[in-house]
Amino acid sequence: MKEFIFFDLDGTLTDSKEGIFNSLKISLSLFNIEKTDEQMMEFIGPPLEESFLKIMNFSPSQTEKAVSAFHKYYEEKGLFENRVYDGIPNLLERLKNSGKHLAVSTSKPEHSAVRILEHFNLSHYFDFICGSSIEENRSSKSEVIAYTMKKFNLSQKDSDRIIMVGDRRNDIEGSHKNGIQTVSVLYGYGSIKEFKDSGADFIVETVETLEKFLLSI
Repeated sequence: MKEFIFFDLDGTLTDSKEGIFNSLKISLSLFNIEKTDEQMMEFIGPPLEESFLKIMNFSPSQTEKAVSAFHKYYEEKGLFENRVYDGIPNLLERLKNSGKHLAVSTSKPEHSAVRILEHFNLSHYFDFICGSSIEENRSSKSEVIAYTMKKFNLSQKDSDRIIMVGDRRNDIEGSHKNGIQTVSVLYGYGSIKEFKDSGADFIVETVETLEKFLLSI
């Protein structure tokens, strides 16, 4: 039985691409770079620093400058250029009432995740809201998931009691590094090809089918 359910945030609980795209446009404009919305999709999911380094081939100093500009806009405005997917509050309510233990496990900085979930009145559904932390050297998805497990006093021997819900490759890869199965959601930002290539354990199309799945396992 899957008693513990870890949720990604962007593309899983909320549709946050407007705020992320607006923040990215400001960052990239510092280097006279323009990208289409489609091209910016690959920035959603992985840690921001990783994306600038790997996708843009930025130097460490360029990455620091881009990340700083991104966060300045995002923390002031972009954070709330966002919406909760239809059906998510009902899903969380039913899971909580059924006795499941819920957590958020996101690559987004933890303080930002808390602000978003409090803003949308979702924070009370979760036992823990876990995100990245530069100060604590926690940035990759696998590290955030391991941190979430530790919050629940769980280890890899408990992995069959946990499932991760996400919408990108890094959710799958980070979960598998911790021995956890994943369910990938097609209503988010990932594709079925991405999920299959990354070895997703389960794939669902809608919030409604996700609810049925999570209540049945």
